[in-house]
Amino acid sequence: MGKFVIRTVNSGIKFDLKATNGQVIATSEVYTTMAACKNGVASVQKNAPEAAVENQTVEGYAAERHPKFEVYADKGGEFRFRLKATNGQIIATSEGYTTLANCLNGVESVKKNSVDAEIVEE
Repeated sequence: MGKFVIRTVNSGIKFDLKATNGQVIATSEVYTTMAACKNGVASVQKNAPEAAVENQTVEGYAAERHPKFEVYADKGGEFRFRLKATNGQIIATSEGYTTLANCLNGVESVKKNSVDAEIVEE
């Protein structure tokens, strides 16, 4: 089972979603309040399981409706995803992956681990 780890950083409060093995699979923006951060966690839990995957690395890809995971290649050639809520806001992002397959595995891990993840404040 995954867990959301909420922590304070210099500029505010953010969360990381960690897989069972402790690896960070998604991270949030920086929020100004704990309540806003917890709302972000709830939004990931609500949106991730049913979100479609929009693979923007394929030419002529089909645009999906929100909520969705956008999979893309960054300027450095790594693959990343961002989870967008029904309102189009980005609610979680990934690290860079060296292969598309690993990035897609990350998406599946977020879908699986976010639903009943424990919430821990550090």
